[in-house]
Amino acid sequence: MELWPGAWMVVLLLFLLLLFVLPTLWFCSPSAKYFFKIAFYNGWILFLAVLAIPVCAVRGRNVENMKILRLMLLHVKYLYGIRVEVRGAHHFPPSQPYVIVSNHQSSLDLLGMMEVLPGRCVPIAKRELLWAGSAGLACWLAGVIFIDRKRTGDAISVMSEVAQTLLPQDVRVWVFPEGTRNHNGSMLPFKRGAFHLAVQAQVPIVPIVMSSYQDFYCKKERRFTSGRCQVRVLPPVPTEGLTPDDVPALADTVRHSMLTIFREISTDGRGGGLMLWLEADAWDTPPSLLLGTFLSTFTLPPVEPPISGGWTLLTRGRIPAHAQE
Repeated sequence: MELWPGAWMVVLLLFLLLLFVLPTLWFCSPSAKYFFKIAFYNGWILFLAVLAIPVCAVRGRNVENMKILRLMLLHVKYLYGIRVEVRGAHHFPPSQPYVIVSNHQSSLDLLGMMEVLPGRCVPIAKRELLWAGSAGLACWLAGVIFIDRKRTGDAISVMSEVAQTLLPQDVRVWVFPEGTRNHNGSMLPFKRGAFHLAVQAQVPIVPIVMSSYQDFYCKKERRFTSGRCQVRVLPPVPTEGLTPDDVPALADTVRHSMLTIFREISTDGRGGGLMLWLEADAWDTPPSLLLGTFLSTFTLPPVEPPISGGWTLLTRGRIPAHAQE
């Protein structure tokens, strides 16, 4: 099929227009840069999911596939010049199931999560993520537990099933007890599903706090630059001997301790901890350096050695739910 004679001129003019307009928007409009970075972030994750799906499909739906997703996502922080500092990783209980609770600010939480994600740990996610194209399928193959927040009854029944499975199958669960993203620089009240789960299974709760992103990311101001994020792992909170009646006080106590640390690490000085970072945005970084940092992520060991064994709940081919996000 041949283009009509003037078509090439139109194509050339459009190309020249884009060649001029896009750089102009990039350097003159912070909002345009924000939307471009967000679009690339989401698009890159979808692309990485496409690459991960064939590898994960070999095992089928299996929690061990989460290691593959983590390996493929570790380099993303370099692309955005985000420093991730991890402190307190020694607080993870060795060779024991537990429930992780973490604050939820934005989709950038994925960067901090991948930095500290222990072996055989599956996040809790809203069911809508399942329909997010390749990302949804990759998460399903990795054993992510999807919940329908509108059907509380089904979620509670599956929560009970998960509680009975944690100990026999030696699995960890990552929950965002706020239930939704929070951009106000604090923490929303905690929903109690994660705490009921921990009490029913009689396993520890491990709080993880990610510092505020306000210095480098703000959705309201349409600002997305390079910056620093600290991830603090707090000492585990035991639940042995607790009953459902103790859950409200337990949730309040954990939230208070997390909020205190959140305020501390969101305002304290720089430095300390484990640092994996680039000083500048990847958008201004030489390609050779980017390639080196990307390849280096595939040699990083996991935070915690994976534990042998399986989780039948995550390998039966159906989609479990949960009472919390």
